[in-house]
Amino acid sequence: MLLQAWSCALALMLAVVLPQPVAGQEAFPNRTISLVTPYAPGGGSDLVTRVLAEALRRQLGPTGAVQNVSGGGGNIGVQQVARATPDGYSLLLHHIGMATAPALFANPGFDPVASFAQVGLFADMPMLLVGNKDLAANTMQELLAWVRSQREAVTFASSGQGSATHLCAILFQQLAGANVTMVQYRGAAPALADLQGGRVQLLCDVTAGIVPYVQQGAVKAFVLTGSRRLASLPNLPTTDELGLQAMDISAWFGLYAPAGTPRAVVERLSTALQAATRDPETRAKLAQMETLVFDAALATPVAHRQRVVAQVAQWRQVISTAGIPVN
Repeated sequence: MLLQAWSCALALMLAVVLPQPVAGQEAFPNRTISLVTPYAPGGGSDLVTRVLAEALRRQLGPTGAVQNVSGGGGNIGVQQVARATPDGYSLLLHHIGMATAPALFANPGFDPVASFAQVGLFADMPMLLVGNKDLAANTMQELLAWVRSQREAVTFASSGQGSATHLCAILFQQLAGANVTMVQYRGAAPALADLQGGRVQLLCDVTAGIVPYVQQGAVKAFVLTGSRRLASLPNLPTTDELGLQAMDISAWFGLYAPAGTPRAVVERLSTALQAATRDPETRAKLAQMETLVFDAALATPVAHRQRVVAQVAQWRQVISTAGIPVN
């Protein structure tokens, strides 16, 4: 009798302490999640997004469809997710371009912090400065000298206003002390195609998707941003080695949901993202693209929000100092 009374009391305590399902509440997810990348297919952002989509499918079940929504320097895709129903079924994977939009656009159509529920940081990718294979310059020093002599006659491709490629081009322009002619595209893939075709001369893009073209001799590489050389291009110097820290930039990627997404859903997504950062298959695929995976401790809403807030302030200062006009 005493044992029965104790069992009933324990069951009552557990019912109070443990979270209970809400009547009529559906399990998340129970349908396809749309994972938006705001750039065209084939570029670095697209490739990283597809790796994450596969990883989330392993964590959340048969869900996850990548959607390329390009244009407006990435802003069109970002706006689509910002305005989506906040239920966790419309997500965005975006890089550093999210944090620079307020400084580059008078009205980007979203606030990098307030318009989203930050889910967590995912990956970090260095950038390669490459040129058309027929350029006379062969080293970074020769390239800087050539750009200073040619100035506006030099065409520098970008995957859109405010994109990581555009930011890298801005830093290069500051380093050279010479304005070049920026040519904006709807993604890195079409920019790379025109670079190979000789229609533009320079491009600074993330390592994913561009390293094979360097290895094949289709484009010429001049420098890698950061301090760590690539295993796939061991002879390519870094900006740190050359004393060009002013051009040190990487494309860090974070996962976003629309503002107002239920906390329980954001936490479920963050847990899946943390698992993805530890997943050996995911890490191996990103390593093939010379892409680093953030530690699981940074794949959290708090760490992600802190990064966005800090980067918005940092790039506002950089872009203002560079005198880049607001679009």
